[in-house]
Amino acid sequence: MSAFQFLWFLLIGVLFAGFFFLDGFDYGVGMAAKTIASNEAEQDQIIHSIGPVWDANEVWLITAGGAMFASFPYWYATLFSGYYLILLAILCGLIIRGVSFEFRAKGNAKTKRVWTTLLAIASAWVPFFLGVMFISMIEGMPIDANGNMHATFFDYFNWFSVVGGVALTLLTYLHGLNYVALKTVGQVREVARNVAEGLYYVLYVGLVVFALLLIFKTDFFSVHPLGTAITVVLIVVFAVLAHVAVFKGKEMLAFIASGLTMVSLVAMIFVGMFPRVMISSLSAKYSLLIQNASSTSYTLTVMTIATICLLPFVLAYTAWAYWLFRKRIEMPTVKPLEGY
Repeated sequence: MSAFQFLWFLLIGVLFAGFFFLDGFDYGVGMAAKTIASNEAEQDQIIHSIGPVWDANEVWLITAGGAMFASFPYWYATLFSGYYLILLAILCGLIIRGVSFEFRAKGNAKTKRVWTTLLAIASAWVPFFLGVMFISMIEGMPIDANGNMHATFFDYFNWFSVVGGVALTLLTYLHGLNYVALKTVGQVREVARNVAEGLYYVLYVGLVVFALLLIFKTDFFSVHPLGTAITVVLIVVFAVLAHVAVFKGKEMLAFIASGLTMVSLVAMIFVGMFPRVMISSLSAKYSLLIQNASSTSYTLTVMTIATICLLPFVLAYTAWAYWLFRKRIEMPTVKPLEGY
């Protein structure tokens, strides 16, 4: 395995971690608009909190997919062909979620309620199917010697993958509630904190079940016992830290900790998979490895140079955008703007 191959495996993990940290709270806010708002004005206030940033946050997912295509084409081919229907469901959820902002802003009171409901459903739909995809992937899929996946319904949907999908959906919801508490004032801020306080107890139960299934359904603890144990501990520590911060009213800390919970989950997946990128349940020799799934050394070198040149500008723009829209959203001043 070359240094560039390892670097791009790491970078793809970072891109997915950035996606779940940033776009994760967007999904949570979408669910919160329907579940904690008591009227249309509060729904507008909640949705307005992500108005300037939600579409930019989704770029992290597109970038991760594009980076996978360019740096690990065999990984991309096996993953995207084997999970074609799952990814189609995710894409449909992203489309519904995206247009719901536009149509909701242009509709009357009745149609706004419909699009708010669709926004909430799509915001739960996407992380659930992402969780199903990633967790079934680490459990192992029936991949043959040619890298083709011949999976049945229960390879995709089983106890482990469904628990993972529900857990990820709950994590994004809690992340969104912490963001709402951080970015708003008034009644919705208090409701978001109160709901989050209670839901973390549900999350603890889910994490225990997930950890037990991880032990029995994957080889992570036998292949990388220390790395897996550390990342699992980090998931629990950050979840508890976020919960404590919610109780103490430290909203920024709660938001950062809930985001780092999902970052730790991504780290656990990539640490446990290493040096594999796709795990075959048929035979270990059919698993795709980093060294035989990557592009040529020349391609990885060019991509690395381009990334080094462009990444600082992307990060600087992202930081500037969040700084520019850092103020809390007040309900009396909220108006449904186009695209929000």
